[in-house]
Order: sequence, then structure tokens, then C-alpha cells
Amino acid sequence: MFVLVPTVLGVAHHIDHIVRGNHVGWPITPEVNAFTYSLAIYPLLVISSYLTLTRRVEARYWAGFFAFSAAVLAYFHISPWAVEPPQDVMVPYANPIVGYLAFGIVLALIASVVIGSIYGAVLWYRNAS
Repeated sequence: MFVLVPTVLGVAHHIDHIVRGNHVGWPITPEVNAFTYSLAIYPLLVISSYLTLTRRVEARYWAGFFAFSAAVLAYFHISPWAVEPPQDVMVPYANPIVGYLAFGIVLALIASVVIGSIYGAVLWYRNAS
């Protein structure tokens, strides 16, 4: 479950990129950019899930995976150096409610990976004791 929620929110956020039409890259446009590289998360999740099911990785892996994901998402969306700051998510929509909903998805995505990282760290700590 702690993998499913961030995945669904990530898909929703990528769809939002396409709908609003900014910060979009290959395969939607010819430009290769951060959007393009961010799509690598889906094969990484499949491989990571397989490795978990075959007991090759455990909670420590997921704690690190989600911590790194949280850092990247926060940097790109809400840090002072954000490549895609909140206004880039909200302003393209004619209806402000839709813009706030889109940014709410970003915040929920960041929160879900932070929670996933904490949960993974707790499981790791419990298994190490």
C-alpha cells in the first residue's frame, strides 16, 4: 500500500503535466527534459517491487528509495530553486480550483513518499532490533 499510493499520485501528476502542457518532454514532445527522466520511476518501481517480492531488498531499500524521491520532488516543486514552482502548476488552468487541486496532488505525492520513507525506516529499525 505504501508503494501504491505514491504511484497513483505520480501517475496523476504526470497526467497533469500533459493536460496543462508545461514542463512536458519526450515522449510527448521532442525535448528531453526532467519530465522525460522522471518517467524512469515506473520501471524502477516495477524492478523494486520484483526485488522485494523475491526478498532481494527489504525495508532499508524502500526507506532510501522514498527519501531520495521526496528530496527530488521537493527540490523540483517547492524549494527556493524549484524548476516547476507552485505557480507553474496552478496558473495554466482557467479554473483556479483545478489549479489548486493539481498542486494538492503534488503536495500529496510529496507527503506520501515522505510517509513511505518513514514507514520503511521504522520497518528497517524493527527488523534490525
